[in-house]
Amino acid sequence: MRLIIAEKPSLARAIADALPSSTRRDDGALHVGDTVVTWCLGHLLEQAPPDAYDPAFKQWRLDHLPILPAIWKLTPRPKARGQLAVIRKLLKQANLVVHAGDPDREGQLLVQEVIEHLGWKGPVSRLLVSDLNRPAVQRSLDRLEDNAHYQPLYRAAESRARADWLYGINLTRAWTLIGRQAGHDGVLSVGRVQTPVLGLVVRRDAEIRDFTPYPFHVLWADLAVSQGELRAWWQPGETHPLDSQGRLLDPAPAQALAERLPGAEGRLTSLESRQKRQAAPLPYSLSALQVDAARRFGLSAKGVLDICQRLYERHKLITYPRSDCRHLPEEHFSQAGRTLESACRSDTTLSKWLAGADFTLRSKAWNDKKVGAHHALAPTGKPADLDRLEKAEANVFRLIARNVLAQFYPPLVTRDVKAEFRILDERFRASGQELHQPGWKPLFTTRDDAPPLPPLTEGEACRVEACGVEDRETRPPEHFTDASLIKAMMNIARYVEDPAVRRTLREHDGLGTEATRAGIIETLLERNYLVRQQKTLRATRLGSGLIASLPAAASRPERTALWEQRLAGIAEQGDDPAPFVASLIEDLQGLLGSADTERLRHALAAAQGEATVPSARRSKTGTNRRRSKATATRRRRRSS
Repeated sequence: MRLIIAEKPSLARAIADALPSSTRRDDGALHVGDTVVTWCLGHLLEQAPPDAYDPAFKQWRLDHLPILPAIWKLTPRPKARGQLAVIRKLLKQANLVVHAGDPDREGQLLVQEVIEHLGWKGPVSRLLVSDLNRPAVQRSLDRLEDNAHYQPLYRAAESRARADWLYGINLTRAWTLIGRQAGHDGVLSVGRVQTPVLGLVVRRDAEIRDFTPYPFHVLWADLAVSQGELRAWWQPGETHPLDSQGRLLDPAPAQALAERLPGAEGRLTSLESRQKRQAAPLPYSLSALQVDAARRFGLSAKGVLDICQRLYERHKLITYPRSDCRHLPEEHFSQAGRTLESACRSDTTLSKWLAGADFTLRSKAWNDKKVGAHHALAPTGKPADLDRLEKAEANVFRLIARNVLAQFYPPLVTRDVKAEFRILDERFRASGQELHQPGWKPLFTTRDDAPPLPPLTEGEACRVEACGVEDRETRPPEHFTDASLIKAMMNIARYVEDPAVRRTLREHDGLGTEATRAGIIETLLERNYLVRQQKTLRATRLGSGLIASLPAAASRPERTALWEQRLAGIAEQGDDPAPFVASLIEDLQGLLGSADTERLRHALAAAQGEATVPSARRSKTGTNRRRSKATATRRRRRSS
């Protein structure tokens, strides 16, 4: 019997459907001829807790640290024991095992650790499926490989999991224990990803808190030209007091010029006109969808993920949602018209957009080379009765369908015009945009980015009809929201100064993954490090104090980049993981050595005095009861 172990039930169903015989469902498995397809439910195993290595580690003590397992152990997740028992039973009947995890690092780990944990010693083949369409899965089944070729990928994923355990367990215990000495009763959780994300918010809050606004001044002039009127803005020269962005700091020069301008004549000295062709935004990855849905509908990142899971699992309206890819398989192009027609025809908005689509157009979204473990989010083709969905579900589905429909619209064509005038020997600039072809733009907005200028000819005369000086003030950056924090995690490289580190972070998709970013934000909220205030995310006093007490290296994203460099070497060049782990342990010992009770006490006290955001409140008594119960449980554990 051939046993195929898929990463998730949806993949198992797609594999079974692609096999030639009829399918019989059994408990936790699908039987198709002499092949049985079973599945994992995400990670069935997790790293064992410290007390699995030594019962003494159940009690948290500084003199136990660092905890460094000599032989690593895995333990079943609480809800996974039933499915593990199914796989164990099937392995005893198998003569060949096929690993059908996702074709990425985590997918390799997820299935292989189960195969090894259950003691399978026979041959293992590798099935790589990135497209769940039946013809694509059938082709993949015809191209099975030896799983041994993917051992470097497995070792890299295994090293990452162990490194995260070492980092999180040891630093969380250290800071929790010194926190007790500093008067804080509760766990102070530290993690390789969650802590740099918290650091982003803490530093942004501090930047806003410490921001000192200052005034600047702008001068505008309404100019009459041969075929209309436009507004131009004075460009003060370097002889005037300017800030680093060229803004005028003293109003006197602007006011003096404004007194002379009315009725003054000048000439158009420079005219630039450039046509721009802009392709439609690509179909969504999960993070890109979370950003847009948060901005348009005020949904949290976790809310969008939960909606997508329901659209995928319950309603079967969209493809796998936890994808970091914004491209689609080339094979899907020929079927896209029928798929979108079926999915969109029953909704008024979508059917209107569908009617304008030209399915002979082919955008850059269809690119097999850019499709990895998963492709972009897209409708499955199942007819969507959006009236039967929750409002938020319907809104998110329309976004997903819209971005795929937009691939069958022509590009947006505009002409950007920049004009420079010379008046009283001073420079004035105006800009505008002419819309030549709306293309896909009406699917996204009816707003014009910039109004057009009247027809202009270089050298033509102008006359000042009116002018004015406006007093403005610099503004601090905005507080993070779900949308902007997800975007910051996606583009974390912009927060890093070192060019090499910045390049690595760009190559490895920033902090977190599509599947974990929403959860990281929710974890920080649950642990009282962040709080939501009017759709913004703010650091609490506890969150600010924790970041202030940690070494800077622990709260910045550079460590993730350095880890990824080493893990890429293991996965791609077959490097030995041992030096990576040894380097991590050395780094960890330095971080543990910096744990300082007085520094933490001072940081918590300083945050109490400086923070404008109170500790997060829970309005529901049920939440408070859960917290009290959790606190009591922790106290019992400490005393044991």
